[in-house]
Amino acid sequence: MVVHRHRRGPATALAVLAALVAANGCGTGDPQQPADGTAAVRGAADVLARAGSARARTAMEMATGGTRVTIRGEGGVDFRKQMGQLLVMLPADVTGKPGHRPITELLAPGALYMKNRGAGVPADKWVRVDTTTLADGNLVTGGATDPLAAAELLRGADRVTYVGETELSGTKVRHYRGTTDIGRAARSASPQARGALEAAAKGFSKDTVPFDVYLDEEGRLRKVRHRFSYVNNGVIDVSSTTLLYAFGSPVTVVLPAGEDIYAGKIAD
Repeated sequence: MVVHRHRRGPATALAVLAALVAANGCGTGDPQQPADGTAAVRGAADVLARAGSARARTAMEMATGGTRVTIRGEGGVDFRKQMGQLLVMLPADVTGKPGHRPITELLAPGALYMKNRGAGVPADKWVRVDTTTLADGNLVTGGATDPLAAAELLRGADRVTYVGETELSGTKVRHYRGTTDIGRAARSASPQARGALEAAAKGFSKDTVPFDVYLDEEGRLRKVRHRFSYVNNGVIDVSSTTLLYAFGSPVTVVLPAGEDIYAGKIAD
């Protein structure tokens, strides 16, 4: 299933993501499928909150018009405070020139802060984006799905099937596949994440998002891959993967002071 986006305008996720860029097989069900697969997937965000924090790696692959690019990120997330920090690495552009400087992203309830944003923003300034006003709720805008949002999105999981047991970096995990409903997830989300998901539910013409998710024996989310597809001057297919590890690692996020936030016009 795919998600089709129907809103357009200068503040759309495509405009922001395009500025950032320009600046897997099917499995058969296991007869031993755990009976609580749907509940386990829906509860992944709550388990992460109890785990406290983790290191994160992200990868967002975007394909359009025969061009495929991948934006990678790495950082840490505090699931209790619902805050995180990612260093997002942009690829070389389509002409083969070196990629742009990495973008530092700070994740906070209802907000995304970006440094080295480019597009006329001074190098020492931050850009603040209200994620509750984005048509995608920052599921694709920042070049990395917020790991917090990626977990909260699973609260709307449905049609969950158990694919089987495998390993990720030496850790035994259970692989589930299904679809999630953005609107349902928004209604069940934690208060800090609800506004952004509500925006995403309104910004897509269809709420259904396919996913593959991997949970360890403690129910902690180790990896999730969401597949988004929307229409904006052509069909844009986006595969967003979040990998979590080193649970309990300290994560410190310091939001910029007001005078460090750029208030001028930002080019698309």
